[in-house]
Amino acid sequence: MAEAKMSLEASTRKLQVAPHTGSGGLAGREFAWTDSDFDQVQSLIYKRAGISLHDGKHAMVYSRLSRRLRETGHQSFREYLAWLESTDGVEWQEFINALTTNLTSFFRESHHFEIFASLLKSKPASNPWRVWCSAASTGEEPFSIVMTALEALGTLNNFSLAASDIDSKVLATAAGGVYRADGLKGVDAVRLQKYFLRGKGVNDGFVRMRPELISAIQYLIVNLIHNDWPFKELFDAVFCRNVMIYFDAETQRGVLERIHRVMKPGGLLFVGHAENFTDSRDLFVLKGKTVYERR
Repeated sequence: MAEAKMSLEASTRKLQVAPHTGSGGLAGREFAWTDSDFDQVQSLIYKRAGISLHDGKHAMVYSRLSRRLRETGHQSFREYLAWLESTDGVEWQEFINALTTNLTSFFRESHHFEIFASLLKSKPASNPWRVWCSAASTGEEPFSIVMTALEALGTLNNFSLAASDIDSKVLATAAGGVYRADGLKGVDAVRLQKYFLRGKGVNDGFVRMRPELISAIQYLIVNLIHNDWPFKELFDAVFCRNVMIYFDAETQRGVLERIHRVMKPGGLLFVGHAENFTDSRDLFVLKGKTVYERR
C-alpha cells in the first residue's frame, strides 16, 4: 500500500461501549437505576429514533447512559431524564448516540455487493447513478459501496452516494476515512493496495481511504422515522441493512413507505440478513437473498 500522513484527532473516534454487567438490580451501582427510569428511556428513544428497547437491555442502557450523567453533572437518572425532556439542545443527539449500536465491517454480506455490481453493469457506464446508504455507521459500508461502484463502472464521475446515520459521532469517523489496519476484515490484498493509504510514524497501524473515495460520499444525519428527509432526486438503490430489526412492525412499515417514495421504480433495496418484508409486497418484491425491488 502507498504511504500517507494523516490526522487522526477526529477521524478515529469510535462509539465506546462499556461492558454490560448485571441486569435490572441496582445494588452497588454508581447511580440509582429503577424500572421507572428504564421505562422512561424506552419511551424517549422510541419517540426520538423509533428504536424499541426490550426489557433485557437494562444493563446496556445503564452502562451507556451513565457516561452522560457524568459528563453533564447529574446525580441521578431521574434528574438527567427530567432535564433532557426540558431541553431541545444538543444533549438529545448525545442521548441517541449513546443508545445506538454501530456494528459494521467492510463488504459485510458480500453477496449484496455482487448483486449491486451486476446492477451497475446493466446500463452504460455513462448512466448516472444515485445510491443511498441509510445506516453509514463508521463508514465501512459506504466505502464498500464506492469501491464496488468504481470497479463496476471504471469511474465515479456519474456516481453519487449519500451516506446517512442518526449518530453524529460515527459519521465524523466515516467522513475521516481512517481505520485501524488490523480491523480490515473482508478487504482482500488487491483492494488494500488499490484503495488504502498506509500511515507511518505516529500513524503506524492505521490506514486511510484514498481521497477520491472520500470525496465521492456525501454524509448527512437522517432520522429514518421522521418525514423531513432532505432528498430531492430518486435513488437507484438503497442500502438499509440491519436497521429495521430495532423497529416495531408499525415503525418498519412507515420507514418502508418513505424509502419507497425516494426510490425509482425497479430500484433495489438491500436489507439485513435477519430482516424480512414480505408483508409489504405492495411496496417491494423479493428479488434474491435479502434484496428487494421497488414496485
